[in-house]
Amino acid sequence: MLYEALKAFLIGLVEGITEWLPISSTGHMILVDEFLKLDVSSAFLAMFLVVIQIGAILAVIILYFHKLNPFSPSKTPEGKKATWRLWGMVVIGCIPAAVVGLLLDDWAEEHLFNATVVAAMLILYGVIFIVLERRNRKKEENFYAHVGGKHAKLEGTGYEDGDIFRISTVDDIGPLDALKIGLFQCLAVVPGTSRSGATIIGGMLSGTSRVAAAEFTFFLAIPIMLGWGLVKVLKFVSAGLVLTQTELVVLAVGLVTAFVTSVLAIKFLLSYIKRNDFSAFGWYRIVVGIVVLAYFAYKGTLF
Repeated sequence: MLYEALKAFLIGLVEGITEWLPISSTGHMILVDEFLKLDVSSAFLAMFLVVIQIGAILAVIILYFHKLNPFSPSKTPEGKKATWRLWGMVVIGCIPAAVVGLLLDDWAEEHLFNATVVAAMLILYGVIFIVLERRNRKKEENFYAHVGGKHAKLEGTGYEDGDIFRISTVDDIGPLDALKIGLFQCLAVVPGTSRSGATIIGGMLSGTSRVAAAEFTFFLAIPIMLGWGLVKVLKFVSAGLVLTQTELVVLAVGLVTAFVTSVLAIKFLLSYIKRNDFSAFGWYRIVVGIVVLAYFAYKGTLF
């Protein structure tokens, strides 16, 4: 049991890190699965890999509890209204993914869940991140040159510290913006894309700042991942399956580890992108994609 708990800890660690950084949890999980095979039933494993995401979601809920709580007594009526509006944008952003997920999830898992597709998506979106950030860098350089320096204060414009994005905070996201970002989230039905990566790219292409895009990605995950986790649990229970003692320990360890790691990963990401862009994540994706291709080609199981 101790050995299985250790493996659950490592899986939870990978989940907590890769769920929020735009580097594809699926791409990392298929590598982890090659070396850390849990001694549990296949039905439990399918449920476990989804349900530990609830631990990751709890990290978002706790870190942003005040911002996401429309009933907070410390908020003014205007603040509560703004919170309800934000939840409305989250709902709009989740609609496309909910529809596409219900229609295509099983098909995608059957036809696209393989090392070749995962590696290709890792590399493709890595390139997209690099190209997008190079474009942003040129815009920023031109912008800073125009206003007289990176730390110029733009009084009366609504921007500070050289912020060139149309949407500087998550509260500025409108219905059309939310829908566009939600459509990008649908791309994550293809394994290796990264749900957070797709939505962050969609946000930035819609004129959203890096921090706002990342935060909206966190919020979009709440209903999607909680709902999917609940579906998996209900399927497991409705099949008449009962957790063994080992499986209970594995589930508990995975959930707690994913939660703690997610808190750290979210704080790291927000701190990092306030000073840097997403280019490093793009290069990292390319390296991991090449590793996946090389490893499974060596095994002879690439196709």
